[in-house]
Amino acid sequence: MKNRTSASEVSATLGFPSSETVQGLRLWKAFVRLSPSQRSEVLALVEQLATDPAPLPGGMSGRFSTR
Repeated sequence: MKNRTSASEVSATLGFPSSETVQGLRLWKAFVRLSPSQRSEVLALVEQLATDPAPLPGGMSGRFSTR
């Protein structure tokens, strides 16, 4: 038999999750629902974004164009 604990008891004991935690759980649920090939695409995109340097503010040279 499962131990059924109400949500109010859990929140009273543990407190409320942060908005970052809630967003992370939403993203995880969405990721799990993807097909394996879609998951691979998402992981490849995240890895690419993590390794590519961020562009400089104002464009390629870092200078704003006055044209």
